[in-house]
Amino acid sequence: MQEEKESKIEKYQVSIEGLKDSIQKTQMKLMDMQYFSLENNDDALAYYDHLNIENPTRYIADKLLETNENKGDNPLIPYEGMESDFKLNKIKILNHKWIIVDFSDGKYWGEILVKYELKDDLGVDFSLVDHLLYTRSN
Repeated sequence: MQEEKESKIEKYQVSIEGLKDSIQKTQMKLMDMQYFSLENNDDALAYYDHLNIENPTRYIADKLLETNENKGDNPLIPYEGMESDFKLNKIKILNHKWIIVDFSDGKYWGEILVKYELKDDLGVDFSLVDHLLYTRSN
């Protein structure tokens, strides 16, 4: 019985080491994915220190999502929706100047690169830099 328990303990220890390695790899991947993000870029965040905004990333994303409230297609998307109106979905604020955004009409989708400026009066100006619409294979 003692040998059987020790064998199980060894297996669990090996399993634990494997899990620790997996967690470490996942943390490294996460750090890589967060490299281009406003919330992890102290140099870019310094541009907003004087505005006393608690969460600039959330503030800017909310302002961008407000453009979805317009009737019809989102004004930043240079395509007409085919199934319904094109609206913004996922937003990744890269730094203090650029945002990449996913959009869709429910069937078709694409991405836009947006330049923005957060002004001292807390207004945000958005302008389209580039865009793409994916083609459907079916």
